[in-house]
Amino acid sequence: MKGTLISGVVLVVLGSAMLGYGHFSYKKQEKILEVGPIQATAETTENVVFPPLLAWVLIGSGTCVLVIAGIRGTPS
Repeated sequence: MKGTLISGVVLVVLGSAMLGYGHFSYKKQEKILEVGPIQATAETTENVVFPPLLAWVLIGSGTCVLVIAGIRGTPS
């Protein structure tokens, strides 16, 4: 029961964070040329974009998990 509640909250928080931030970027360094002891490298910035539909699916599924956990937790 407690694990279900935690997973539902995690899904909702993760989906909300994806909607709020939308993307993140990181820097990648790659070797372009290597001739003997001489090396040339280039640093590029890569962007990762979160699709909004995925964020809404995470929020919706987390909400469903929380509702189902609430229904199962209430005594009949």
